[in-house]
Amino acid sequence: MVPSRFWFPVLLLGMAWCQELVDQLLFSGQWNLPMGPGLPIWGVITAPFSHSGFAHLISNSVVFLPLSWLVLTSGTKDYLAVWAAVITINIPVALAWPTASHGLSGVIYGLLGYLLLIGWLERRILPLLLGVLAFWLYGSALVALIPGVSPAGVSWIGHAAGFLGGILSALAVYREPLNNSTLP
Repeated sequence: MVPSRFWFPVLLLGMAWCQELVDQLLFSGQWNLPMGPGLPIWGVITAPFSHSGFAHLISNSVVFLPLSWLVLTSGTKDYLAVWAAVITINIPVALAWPTASHGLSGVIYGLLGYLLLIGWLERRILPLLLGVLAFWLYGSALVALIPGVSPAGVSWIGHAAGFLGGILSALAVYREPLNNSTLP
């Protein structure tokens, strides 16, 4: 039986799909909930659930679920820490960055940042393997953190802020190993 915590990302993704369905069916794709300058600050919370169409949402969905489940192997606290850090880091981005952005990709980069660092910090086999797996599957996406590399219309700053949030959440939840299972 699948632990109940593994359904949490499915519920979150379901919210994004519901928003996009309502947006496309009732508002012809014009009902977006981004974060950005001059927009309500609560946009940092709604932006992950808003996408610029089904293609955008599908591309985020197929990465969001696996990375979410990998982080959840460490626990719900770790998963919520990534979300909290990404949202917190995005507050100054929303207030100061000149363009609006939305989508789950900031959270995705946060999950990736967390996975890449937590294994190295904890030096335990499972987190290390999960970090290696995440890097193998999604490491090529790290080039999008470089300004000017992302295609036009893609918020590299949102990706970078999310990645930084993931790094900070790994540092925040890091716990010293309790036994001799560390690697040399």
